[in-house]
Amino acid sequence: MIETLSLTPILAFDALGGVLTGSGEALVESATGWPGMGIIFGYSFLIAFALPGPSEVVLLAPLDLGFPPWLRLSSIMLVSATGKAAGSVVAFHLGQEVKRSGPIERWLRESRWDVLAWSEVRSVRLAQKYGYGGLAIALSVPFFPDTISIYAFAILEKDYPKFALATFLGSLGRLVVTLGVVGGFAAVF
Repeated sequence: MIETLSLTPILAFDALGGVLTGSGEALVESATGWPGMGIIFGYSFLIAFALPGPSEVVLLAPLDLGFPPWLRLSSIMLVSATGKAAGSVVAFHLGQEVKRSGPIERWLRESRWDVLAWSEVRSVRLAQKYGYGGLAIALSVPFFPDTISIYAFAILEKDYPKFALATFLGSLGRLVVTLGVVGGFAAVF
């Protein structure tokens, strides 16, 4: 029963393979074997603070590790969430530095899109209402860019371990929600 349920999202993601473009996504989509886990970790690490890419693409990695499908997906998700949490700690550190950098903060506030105002309003609401749980909730939304949320929380908060745990749980939650949505969609259609 477990293998039957876990095959539906796998087949749906395989059907979506090749739809996403970009060198990072293409590298993940072609990652195989155990070195592929390193690629997934590296990609997840980089999208937390530097690359504007979809984290869900890791679910498309055609890793053949000799595991049953449910364990392969679980392994990919844990490695990805760990990489994202590690990259988020780098973003957290950068955010702490930005707090101390008046010219960078002024430039961001005066930019055409006023990135800080937009992200601060939403992040402050989540942080005030739910704390680090709010960050985990925000990061659990599939297909929504999360780098801004990570930086906004990094600027507002100070606790590295709680931040890393929240980004790990949020990243893992995002992949679980994605599998549920895609699996449900595939089961209906």
